[in-house]
Amino acid sequence: MRVGRPVKALPQPLCDYCGAKAQLARHGDEAYPYRDDHGPLWVCAACEAWIGVPARSTRNVPLGRLANAALRDAKSRLHDALEPLVAAKVRRDKVNVFEARGRALRWLAEELGFDLPNPSIHHLTLEQCEAAIRHVEAFMAARRGSDDAR
Repeated sequence: MRVGRPVKALPQPLCDYCGAKAQLARHGDEAYPYRDDHGPLWVCAACEAWIGVPARSTRNVPLGRLANAALRDAKSRLHDALEPLVAAKVRRDKVNVFEARGRALRWLAEELGFDLPNPSIHHLTLEQCEAAIRHVEAFMAARRGSDDAR
């Protein structure tokens, strides 16, 4: 018998696309989208949307919102757009990649007025990802322009 404060059960995440409850899928399950084991995922099979679970999570807490193919692609492009900034931050400030990426995401959220629970790409919508990509590309172009002017 558990003694102490009760632990609330986590709600199943809802699919942003159809509103259905996502199902927890593990490698080998029919709904699991990967060939290899990438850890448990919350999956909406009807929409082909999913989100991962942190590696050591015992309660299967979703990393963020379920993402369909378009959102997964936008998140990947945002990661690619941020990598030069992250690499420069690691070299310049001697921080690790995770800290540099977190700072970059906090900067983006502040610049674009996003209300994020924590600095993570997992919580962004498709529109927010697209806006962030445009902002990073414009920032990089402006920096290249100022470097060329010197």
